[in-house]
Amino acid sequence: MSATYRLRVASPLAASPEAVWAHASTMAGVNEEFAPLRMSAPPGARLDADVPLGTRLFRSTISVAGVLPFDVHDLTLVELTPGRGFHEASSSLTERRWIHRRTVAPAAGGCTVEDDLTFEPRLLGGLVRRIVGRVFARRHAALRRKFGALPGAPPIAVEWS
Repeated sequence: MSATYRLRVASPLAASPEAVWAHASTMAGVNEEFAPLRMSAPPGARLDADVPLGTRLFRSTISVAGVLPFDVHDLTLVELTPGRGFHEASSSLTERRWIHRRTVAPAAGGCTVEDDLTFEPRLLGGLVRRIVGRVFARRHAALRRKFGALPGAPPIAVEWS
């Protein structure tokens, strides 16, 4: 029997929701956050109003620095609000179920980016849980470096439930 995990990471950023979405809605932006990991994608892939919902958008190889592949992810969006967020319901070789909701919400002086994930690893649940937590903490650290954190922003914390 496999375990299901849920995590939440939020970052108050000193940038407009539009600027953050322009970055986060492209694969170049995703890979900037994801480094040193990398997700492959078709040229020009981005999250915009023309994205079909409920069907696989593309298959992505996830690798270390684009060299050492370790997972294949089938990206499927079930909801998209351009400029504000998405709801992904996908699977991969390592994840039986991967539900990722990202929201970009206006905040005084900038915006808040929140990632809310529910996932079910196929194997090695505890190890995968630690890796996913670290990956998303690193993604938010990259967002804070790029856009700056709002004054008084709490340290990055991965909240598990």
